[in-house]
Amino acid sequence: MTEAHEANGVPRGTPDADVAAQVFGDRTALASRYHAWLAGAGVERGLLGPREVPRLWERHILNSVAVAELVGQGASVVDIGAGAGLPGIPLALRRPDLQITLVEPLLRRATFLDEVVADLELGNVVVRRARAEELPRAAWSVATARAVAPLGKLAGWLLPLVVPGGLVAALKGASAAEELERDAAVLRRLGATTLAVREVGGVDGIPVATAVTMLRALEPARLPSRGARSNPRPASRSGPNRPRGGRPRG
Repeated sequence: MTEAHEANGVPRGTPDADVAAQVFGDRTALASRYHAWLAGAGVERGLLGPREVPRLWERHILNSVAVAELVGQGASVVDIGAGAGLPGIPLALRRPDLQITLVEPLLRRATFLDEVVADLELGNVVVRRARAEELPRAAWSVATARAVAPLGKLAGWLLPLVVPGGLVAALKGASAAEELERDAAVLRRLGATTLAVREVGGVDGIPVATAVTMLRALEPARLPSRGARSNPRPASRSGPNRPRGGRPRG
């Protein structure tokens, strides 16, 4: 490695080298190694398309970091459908104070994540190969995801994972407001409150990203099960509700 070829661990030819150094500080070299994983094994194993390589920094790595401003100090974060590690790994690099769980059900993706976390020696990250439905309930203070599923379906996976009052932050694109309007009633039935579309990032060279945020209600709404009767205990035929003229059995 020479200064002529690299600056703070990022190749000098990279347009975002100065931004990466500003965002990741003394972990910039690790961010650059993660970029190399994405551009190499990530593409070879089909986790990312080859056309994404020229825009990995801005569209993927730095975009993922934008959610960091929503997360409190020392929070526990679960990233559902982590795939190639977005947004969880950039978030862990930006915020070493966080404890992050990357959840991915597919073996080849979970294997990739295990290898990356081991190579970068990220002590604040663990990988779990599982589906969201298999995870413990109310175990994290924040749940996040990026480009995983429509908002209503995604909230059904994320909300049960956070503690009451916990935050769900879903990174979305231009459809964020439309999705929130469409699914707001579903979200409230799931126990979500304080629904909002928020622009995050825009500082330290981090591009602006759009997130839909919500909190898990302190007392989630309880819905009757399908097929449940409104009066599960029918009136007795004896006593004051028996038909007129009826005779009690003796």
